[in-house]
Amino acid sequence: MKNPGLILSSVLFAMPGTGGSSNQPTMLLYQGHASFRLVSKDGTVIYIDPYTGEGYNLPADIILITHQHGDHNQINLITQKSGCVVITNKEALEGGTHNTFDIRGIKIEAVEASNANHNPNACVGYIITVDGISLYHAGDTSKTGQMSSFAVRNLDYALLPCDGIYNMNTESASECAEIIKAKHTIPIHTKPGVLFDRETAERVNTPNRLIIEAGSEIEL
Repeated sequence: MKNPGLILSSVLFAMPGTGGSSNQPTMLLYQGHASFRLVSKDGTVIYIDPYTGEGYNLPADIILITHQHGDHNQINLITQKSGCVVITNKEALEGGTHNTFDIRGIKIEAVEASNANHNPNACVGYIITVDGISLYHAGDTSKTGQMSSFAVRNLDYALLPCDGIYNMNTESASECAEIIKAKHTIPIHTKPGVLFDRETAERVNTPNRLIIEAGSEIEL
């Protein structure tokens, strides 16, 4: 894993992600709210919960939707490559179980997500393993029973909501970070109606906290 704390100042400096070179780094762009773009070393482009911000210019190979609330499922923002795979909560929970997918050598595992505002039968999080890096996008959730099983997996990144209105608050997110024990915890879904609220993110109290401003990109 290279330079996990490196923050780039603008989407304009994003890796092109359209070639097949394995020399480029694995990149994660935080578009804002709960929206992310992940580009693998071989240029595979993955979007998670498209809704807001910039950086939808790269055609997608994979689109992941955690649930069907309008601030997580704006697939129309994205141009899809031929053969693009779209996984929503429906496919993730097909058969009444949390399913696992292997796409272009990328492992995508659906995991539990729920709280008073989000039905566990209609919501998921995802653990994505790409280029030897594991990233957990929690979706919209509060603490789940399954989180206690994540610590032994030594996850590299955990993206946790913390708005305290539709999801757990910063205190609960801090508790979840301690349970999950990822190498880096990234606060997301910080405040309704804004791309990112730094004041909220800074209240997530965990030594492995990594704050990424909306519109910034890090090398994983």
